[in-house]
Amino acid sequence: MGQLVSINVGLPRDIVWQGKTVHTGIWKTPVEGPRMARRLNLDGDGQGDLNGHGGERRAVFVYQLDSYRYWQSHLGRNDFVHGQFGENFTVDGLSDAEVCIGDRYRIGGALFEVTQPRVTCYRLGIRMNEPEMAALVVKHGRPGFYFRVLEEGEVEAGNEITRVASGPERMSVSEIDALLYKPGHPRDQLERALRIPMLSVGWRRSLEALLTQERDGGTTTGNAGLNAAAGPPPAWPGFRPLRVSRKVRESSNVISLRLDPVDGRPIAPALPGQFVVLRLEPASAPALMRSYSLSGEPGASYYRVSVKQETNGAAGAFIDDKLQVGDVVQASAARGNFTLRSGDTPVVLLSAGIGVTPVLAMLHVLAAEASTREIWWLHGTRNGREHPFAEETRGLLNSLPNHHSYVCYSSPDSGDQLNVDFDAVGRLNTQALQNHDLPRNGDFYICGPSTFMSELTASLAAMGVAPTQIHTELFGAGPSITPGIAASPRQQPHLPTGAAGTGPMVSFARSGLDVRWGSSFQSLLELAEACDVPVRFACRTGVCHTCESGLVAGTVGYRPDPVDAPAEGNVLICCAQPSGDIVIDL
Repeated sequence: MGQLVSINVGLPRDIVWQGKTVHTGIWKTPVEGPRMARRLNLDGDGQGDLNGHGGERRAVFVYQLDSYRYWQSHLGRNDFVHGQFGENFTVDGLSDAEVCIGDRYRIGGALFEVTQPRVTCYRLGIRMNEPEMAALVVKHGRPGFYFRVLEEGEVEAGNEITRVASGPERMSVSEIDALLYKPGHPRDQLERALRIPMLSVGWRRSLEALLTQERDGGTTTGNAGLNAAAGPPPAWPGFRPLRVSRKVRESSNVISLRLDPVDGRPIAPALPGQFVVLRLEPASAPALMRSYSLSGEPGASYYRVSVKQETNGAAGAFIDDKLQVGDVVQASAARGNFTLRSGDTPVVLLSAGIGVTPVLAMLHVLAAEASTREIWWLHGTRNGREHPFAEETRGLLNSLPNHHSYVCYSSPDSGDQLNVDFDAVGRLNTQALQNHDLPRNGDFYICGPSTFMSELTASLAAMGVAPTQIHTELFGAGPSITPGIAASPRQQPHLPTGAAGTGPMVSFARSGLDVRWGSSFQSLLELAEACDVPVRFACRTGVCHTCESGLVAGTVGYRPDPVDAPAEGNVLICCAQPSGDIVIDL
């Protein structure tokens, strides 16, 4: 049926690309003689980014000579060598249109099973010296595919490739690839694909998201398979005027604002855990832009945000001292993917300080639904004076039949009553978690200072909680996450050098930066990097599916590659230019 033409291996190495150091295993070199195929790799092979490549279901990448010939013609090149596309097996035959997910092949002494198409990343463009290569692979439908190793054994160039079993549903690599990346996602084909047990977890999640979108009648825009972690897109671009209709002091250092639309048009309901960006405009100072989690009831016709007065915090001081009921602020639509998952599994809400706000919104939803899920509420704060929403939270918890509550005060006042106002003196930390019989199969939502979230995330993982069940929300700009690119010293976000632009306003929400678009920039990614805005997952290849995903040019989408690792919080900036004022979650 086919032949193994070349075995190619290579270990990750550092290369310099566009002034950055990239750690990659894309360079593969042909080897002579037999080579052992093992569960995770061929002997002598390795991957630089294990989130996107490698692992049991992506142990061996296969690419075809027919695609070599195609790209030689299309690109006008004749300098290809085996391993050119980062593949482990260069094969004659086994086209993407012929090979099906779940097919099993005997090669030499090993048995392999097809698990998924390859998701091409920017590093292929580096290897090929063709910056658009990843986009071209998607556009031309020549992804190649991955094997997993069912039976370890030796393989050698020249081995015949024999199909020994056919995958269920007989869906080809090309069909699965097109089902996600190309226009049109027929419901019957999605259901057919999801009946294939061998399909990898990441692809399965993406197709499940598409199927849910089809069942909902396409009420959400874009390609849900490419932004499944992101939730629905924001209800409006840029900012909208909202009026302060109430101002409530929740504790000694927290104030809540109720914001109603000035024009009377309803606000699209927010998902519990989402946030908004406010642009505050002091009379005698530059505008301030801050992101605040929503803390109010689900489906409300208004937004409630709750703001902590930080030491030397300009925005908190303005809200406390200057902002009055009746004043107007500019607000983005609700956004963010730190949201409550539906289902019947236990819910564990962990927060410290003002990190209580998004999980409070989740608690409101659970109470409104009269949820029978097992619900844990664990919160840490300094004392009763700095404990916002204490009565509100107790009322919500008491309405739920299966709730548990644990509140820590690190420095209680003399008037704070143990077992009445709080349950323990100390901090909500690893020891506190270990003292409770928390459900390991639950969904854990964590919000608070970064050290708090890091400690609890590590503790839960050590307790056996799966990474996909741990969800965190970071206030402020996060670190850059560009797979394979070495970390470099971080600079604070700033306006770009040179003359100010005159185009649409681009607001980097978490960085608190407003920048006018200028013609000197080719893409939003380029603008973000010129401002040293942390780009948590930047599309550098053009594979951002702007047209297919239904995004307005220049808006924010989410990572296009369905990988097995959690994609939560990983944003990409599409490579188009803005057509109007926009807010970007960076």
